[in-house]
Order: sequence, then structure tokens, then C-alpha cells
Amino acid sequence: MSDLNLGILGNCIIAALVDTEARIVWGCLPRLDGDPVFCALLDNGPDPERGGYWSLTLPNGRTREQAYLPNTAVLRTVIGDAEGNAIEILDFAPRHKQYGRMYRPPMLVRCVRPLSGRPRIVTHLLPRFQNGELRPNITRGSNHARYVGPTQTLRLTTDAPLSYVLEHVPFLLDRPMHFVLGPDEILNADIAETAGGLLARTRDYWRDWARSLTIPFEWQDEVIRAAVTLKLCAYEETGAVVAALTTSIPEAAHSQRNWDYRFCWLRDAYFVIQAMNRLGVTTTMEAYIGYIMDIVGDVETQGLGPLFAITRSADLSERVAPALAGYRGMGPVRIGNEAWLQVQNDVYGSVVLAATHVFFDRRLELADRHGLFEQLERIGSRAVQVWDKPDAGLWELRTREHVHTFSAVMCWAACDRLAKIAGVIGRRERAAYWRERADAMHARICAEAWHEPGGYFASCFGGGDLDASLLLLNELDFLTADDPRFAATVDAIGTSLRSGDFLYRYQIPDDFGRPETAFTVCAFWYVEALTALGRRDEARDLFGKLLARRNPLGLLSEDLDWHTGEQWGNFPQTYSMVGLINCAMRLSIGWEEAF
Repeated sequence: MSDLNLGILGNCIIAALVDTEARIVWGCLPRLDGDPVFCALLDNGPDPERGGYWSLTLPNGRTREQAYLPNTAVLRTVIGDAEGNAIEILDFAPRHKQYGRMYRPPMLVRCVRPLSGRPRIVTHLLPRFQNGELRPNITRGSNHARYVGPTQTLRLTTDAPLSYVLEHVPFLLDRPMHFVLGPDEILNADIAETAGGLLARTRDYWRDWARSLTIPFEWQDEVIRAAVTLKLCAYEETGAVVAALTTSIPEAAHSQRNWDYRFCWLRDAYFVIQAMNRLGVTTTMEAYIGYIMDIVGDVETQGLGPLFAITRSADLSERVAPALAGYRGMGPVRIGNEAWLQVQNDVYGSVVLAATHVFFDRRLELADRHGLFEQLERIGSRAVQVWDKPDAGLWELRTREHVHTFSAVMCWAACDRLAKIAGVIGRRERAAYWRERADAMHARICAEAWHEPGGYFASCFGGGDLDASLLLLNELDFLTADDPRFAATVDAIGTSLRSGDFLYRYQIPDDFGRPETAFTVCAFWYVEALTALGRRDEARDLFGKLLARRNPLGLLSEDLDWHTGEQWGNFPQTYSMVGLINCAMRLSIGWEEAF
């Protein structure tokens, strides 16, 4: 049975997911939102030859160890059998600097070597095309096989016996062997030297990158793994950041809450940018600003949509992939996401907040600060127009709209940050203009969203329901930590939305009934809020419990089962990994305190 005890391979162009048996069960090519040529994660049919995966194992083996090489995206799996035979598999997607630019081809490399005994291995390379509908035509050469599909062809180059590979026959692993799967391009070099060189350079790249991080004293391994994961969710070619690497893993069993998250939500991307900035990684923000500024041209007349394809297309029309049964048979499998049609007014704040850091960080060279500020002003003008208008909200309700408090606060944040940016670049008139609008919005939000009978901020203007996103009122600088209204709202959310170690995002029925699982990041938001209120011991205790819910490779999905702690929802979820980083940075003791 499928589960989310998965690891990630990636290089910021493609990504793949590997299960505990070293099977690649998900992978889109030639880019993060491409055709899932490995789709077994969403197709658990009874026929083992149905395909959609790439296995490499001992016929009667079981996994003994699985872990990343420290501070890298190279996954090591050790498989052994009862007779004392054992093998090691190193899986990765090449990424390193070459000729003054980043080498990151749409390629997966698997290096396998014997560790003990006389192991006989077997491999099943069974890609599928067009969302699982088509088996490829296979041609072969002396050391390669071509998997030919209607829109792309994959080439496997290997120094293993090709006939055994293609016929899935066990063979003796008497030396290290290598498998390179990528574009249909001839490899004019020694396979072992090529794979070994790619491994060494990729390993060194990630270790150098990890050394550049500004990490807390505590929870270093956890933060580094989360940072690498966020990096792998950024599509470097355009600067887009996807919300997750998968589609249609349900939020709860048989819930029909199956969505495609392989797109760039402006809101999610802001949270990723914020977390990476805290770690000292500003390149993700700089690339993302280029991405988002390319799609704001029509903001004044059409508004800004909540999500875009990684190449900026706004049309993400949703359809069902009929050939895929779904995760554990729990379809449908959706391609595309109708949320692109929704009005989500928090996006204006998300864009301005994502870009704010660049105006204040002296390390960053901004060629045209005033030009970028004027582009952001267009976003702010739209925020002023829509901040008190109904929308689908943060949680993307599909059949109802309200004036959501979180959306209004994010529009306020756009104006607030524009006032601060104008001040730092010497635009005094514009600073006064944006401060006046921010202050007026702040006053009305406090009046309209405050639920006097309950003594807390409600999810909607004039409403009484609670919403976990309002745990961010201090994080967004809307309320100070010592404002009694913030403490009251946190207490109300903790009382009504918390159950055990987890939190609901809300308790009211939505388009699919009441939520059945906890939204992972909400618990991290609660930890952050407790920390802001000075309740550090309580926050540290809950943070430790949340860390224990990560999978064996340190990763988190979107949702958690209340009773078992099992992960559900799309994977890995950037929101969840952001929450881990932010909490660790807030809660860790300082380096100077440790000695």
C-alpha cells in the first residue's frame, strides 16, 4: 500500500519521489509540472507490470537503511536479503556549476554497488506517458534503450547488461553499475566516469549550498533538510515556486479533496521566500521577483489571479486523468486547478511582501529601485480597491464568498510595506499616501472583524467563526505581541480549533463537509503565536511533537490524521516545511548561549 514515507530527488528543474523500497514512484518530466512518467503513487492497480515506476532491488531483499547523504539531495538506500547479500543505491538528479552556469538537466542517475555477498539485482524501468495512459515504444542500442512517447523520448544509458534490464531478469552485481535516464541524447563518454563525476559534483554543490545557510543552533539537521526541500520546489528557469510536487493526494481518505499543487500560488510562494530569506538565501527571492513582475501587467484592469503555471500561464483548466486510479485507489486524479479562476484578494499583499526584503538588504543590488517600487504600487492600488470585497479566501472555498479577514489584512500589509519602502527610498509623498491608506484599512478591519461576543478576531467581517490563519496577525505586523486582542484570538483558536497536537484550519462545513484532517502548517503557526506571546516552554513542547510527525527522511505533507499522525495531502508541502523553519528560527537558543 502506498504511503508518504518518500524521499525527493531533484535539481530545481525536475523532481522525483522515491519510496522506502527504492522505487521511483512519482516523477514529472521534463519539468516540475510535466507529464508524470512515473505515476505509480497514484495508480495502485493489481498488475505489477502496469508501470509508472522504476525499481532497482534484490529479488528477496528488504531495505535496511535509507537516508540522504548529509546536507545534500543525494539519497542513499541499502537493501539486503536473508543470505547476507547487500547493495547500496545512490539516487540523485545532477546539479552543479559548469561553464559559468548551472548544469541541471532533466535527468535521474542511479548508482548501485555491491556491499556484501554475491547479490543478484533486478530492475523494472516502466515509464508511462500522457498521465499514465500510454506505454512507450522501446528501442535499444548497444548500451542504451529509448522509451519513445508521443511528445518526449527518454534514453536510458547503462553499463549493466541491457537485455537483463529490458527483460527484468535478475543478474549478478559483481561491480558498481550505473543508470542514467534523461533526454534522448547520446552519451559520448564512459558511463561509470560520467555517473561518478556527476555524483561527486552534485554532492559537493549541495554541501556548499548548505554551508551558506544561516541556521539556528538547535534543530540544524531538520532545518537544512527543510531548506533543501524548499529549494527543490523552486523552478529555477523562471523563478516560480510550486506549492508541492504532486497532484491529487487526498487531504483525507475518500474525501474527494484531491487537488493539483504543481503550480505557483502567490501566497505560498511568499511564505517560501520569507523562510528562505531568514536562512540567508536571497537568490530564491530575486528569481521570484523576476517571475512575478512579468505577470502584473494587467493587474489594474483584470486583477491578479491566485496561481499560475511555472511558465506564467494563467489558464490551468482542471480535468481528470482517467487512466490513474488515484492514491490508494482514491481518485479522481486531477490535472490543473480551477482555483485559478477564483478571486483571492490576499494575493496583492503576498506579492508586495515577497518583494519588500530586497529594498532593505544592503547585500542586494537593485538596478532600478524606483521602477520596482512603481510596479509594486500598481499592486497596492488594486489592494486598496478590493480589500473589503468578498473573495474565496485563503482556503479557496469553491461555492461561497465572504469578506475574509486574512485577505483584508494582507491587503493592509501591501499598503503598510509600500509606505515603509517609500520611506527608505526617499519618496516621502508616497510614504504618506500609503500610510494614510494602511491606517484607514487597519481601523476598519479592527472594527469589522472583531467579534465582540467572543472577544476575538473572526474569519470574516461581521462573522463569528474562527480561522487558524489569524494566528499570523502578529507575524504580519498587524497586531503587536502585547496587544490583548492578539492573545485573545490565539486563545480562542487554541480552545476551538486545536485537538491534541494538531489544529483545524476552521471548523465550519465547506464545499466537501467538515475537514477531516489537520492542516499541518496551522500547528506551526500556533507554535509561532505562542512564542510571540512568551509561552516558549509550551511552544517548544508542541514543536517537538510536530517534528516527530515528519516522515523518516524528515519531510512533511499538507495534512495529518488526528488519531494516527499519518500524513495526507500533497507532498512535500512547502507550507509545512516553511512552518518548521520559522518555528526553529524563533525557538532556538542563540549560538552564544550554547557555550
